[in-house]
Amino acid sequence: MNLVQPCCRARLTAEDLELVRSVLAAEERQRPALDRLLSDEEARDLLLDHPALLRALLEARTCLPVSARLYFYVLVRHVLVRGGLDDRSVADYVAEMLAEFARTERWRRPLPERELSVDYLYEILAALREVDDVTAFVLRTHLANHTLFLSGLFAPYLERREQRRGAPGVQYYEAVGRASYRAARDHRLARQYGLTEIFDTLAEQFALIRQALGDLADRLLALEGLDPGLEKVLRQWATGANEGITN
Repeated sequence: MNLVQPCCRARLTAEDLELVRSVLAAEERQRPALDRLLSDEEARDLLLDHPALLRALLEARTCLPVSARLYFYVLVRHVLVRGGLDDRSVADYVAEMLAEFARTERWRRPLPERELSVDYLYEILAALREVDDVTAFVLRTHLANHTLFLSGLFAPYLERREQRRGAPGVQYYEAVGRASYRAARDHRLARQYGLTEIFDTLAEQFALIRQALGDLADRLLALEGLDPGLEKVLRQWATGANEGITN
């Protein structure tokens, strides 16, 4: 099943861990103790919250040899906490969603095994009426993530389209996103995959999370050394180049 899972912290690469060591262990002799902390789940969570790690990611002058998962988790965690949401599981889920959606084919084709294009929200809503229960859960979850992704990272673009063309605005995306997360939350598969509480928070705190992602987008577009593929997606959306993939 092609679902976003909160797995960023559990799938850190060797390069990710090496960056954490280089940032947080000032001397070589400190590394063994740091490695022991990194092997402990609770301690690792605290280390990933360290301000020095955030600074290292934001102030890098070149592309860092780290995974998108580490990159997005640290930044998402920071903007959510600053916005008042201190929930690592939610930060992990949103970060994984961004890492997945950085690949264009992932957010345009939620069902890779089927010829189902969902460039527009109405296409997803229409498809929901024609699929089985399991596929409906996947599509409903994708719809929720899709609206959060767009209204969070690209709110100014959606607002410009609303003003110029009368297209659905941010409030519409919020309404669809909240309703979709609630519907996904109440599905039996959400319980099976341990996503019920995460979907509940995403539904009830959609506006807060969306605004935090807007802050993150502003930071990303101001950075040098961003992953070229992600930078292209962000800049195209921010300038309105992809006018056909929103409604």
